[in-house]
Amino acid sequence: MEVLWSAGNGTVSEVLALLHAPKPLAFNTVQTMLRILEQKGYVRHTEEGRAFRYFPLVDKAQASRSAVQSVVRRFFGSPGALALNLLQSEDVSAEELAHLRRLIAQAEKKK
Repeated sequence: MEVLWSAGNGTVSEVLALLHAPKPLAFNTVQTMLRILEQKGYVRHTEEGRAFRYFPLVDKAQASRSAVQSVVRRFFGSPGALALNLLQSEDVSAEELAHLRRLIAQAEKKK
């Protein structure tokens, strides 16, 4: 998705050429991933001769929100449980805590 977001679109070969993977990926691997992303509604394709050109359907912010929501549902059950887990298991700076307090205060005002 990063390649498609930065380039705007690409064929499997173009995406493969722009990937910076620790290990080289096979053409079929990239093709399969793009097909899966299309099945999930993240990209679409048009035909260019024998190649497919893939276009992102969601922007990075939408995809990020969707991924976070999926993790929250799958592993924590609620956003509050995720936040509690992070606060208990990670070092959080004073600046980050202050920001969290402001966000909590804003959320309380909405209710």
